[in-house]
Amino acid sequence: MPSSSTNPYSLADCINGATACLSQVGIESAAIDARLLIAHGLSLDRVALISQSQRIVTPDEAERLEKLIARRTQHESVARIIGSREFWSLNFALNEATLEPRPDSETVVQAVSGIVRKWQKPLRLLDLGTGSGCLLLSLLHEIPHATGLGIDIAPRAIEQAQANARILQLQDRAQFQTGNWFMGLTEKFHVILSNPPYITRGDIEGLMPEVRNYDPPAALDGGADGLDAYRHIIPAAKAYLKPGGLIAFEIGIGQAGDVATLLSNAGYHDIGSHDDLSGHQRCITATAGYMP
Repeated sequence: MPSSSTNPYSLADCINGATACLSQVGIESAAIDARLLIAHGLSLDRVALISQSQRIVTPDEAERLEKLIARRTQHESVARIIGSREFWSLNFALNEATLEPRPDSETVVQAVSGIVRKWQKPLRLLDLGTGSGCLLLSLLHEIPHATGLGIDIAPRAIEQAQANARILQLQDRAQFQTGNWFMGLTEKFHVILSNPPYITRGDIEGLMPEVRNYDPPAALDGGADGLDAYRHIIPAAKAYLKPGGLIAFEIGIGQAGDVATLLSNAGYHDIGSHDDLSGHQRCITATAGYMP
């Protein structure tokens, strides 16, 4: 990217320079990322990027853009730089304590909403390890007769989830509190869902730097085999599910069989898996007993 000291240069020069800069560090989506970051830095939409391509970038603007592009060269994701990520067609603000929502997790929203939408009674949902609140708030957006509680061990994640609920105007139906899984809960729920840490500890070092270096480690590390959280949640959840209630998890690639076995051994019924858009088993659902 041209240095701010070489002004004047055009917006088109800025885009081309940023694209080249990101390409040099191996970012495959360099052209897209450059445009997204420049649009964000200058508060422009896609049309303006084209229509104003020949306008001169001021020194202050150039300095601002250089800082954004520099962060991306360190493999910080565009969403973290911008501070938000689209999920289930909704916008979720992020902070350092929240996992960045990704399309794979939408499989959980699709699976749960498809199962419970026909349950006409007022529904109560529990989201364990809520992070940004993306799963719970997306489900509340889909299911008007539901309310929910999100739990996370990180206070900063709870702050962000509460802020997202207000932004999405769901604060009247969503509660969030700091906690360690079920600790301190006495309520029973129709649905318990979770995207728990499921990366095998030995595999974390091999993750993309955007994930390894910027997502909170506690949201990634699933223990020696990636199943620690499932072993804890699955047996404990039965005490917090209403009869016939639904439990749903996001899972990693290749974990469906192991998680299904844990559910079966704990006495759950109607165990099913749900594929993501790439055809990988990404969500496991099951029920506790039968609906009275």
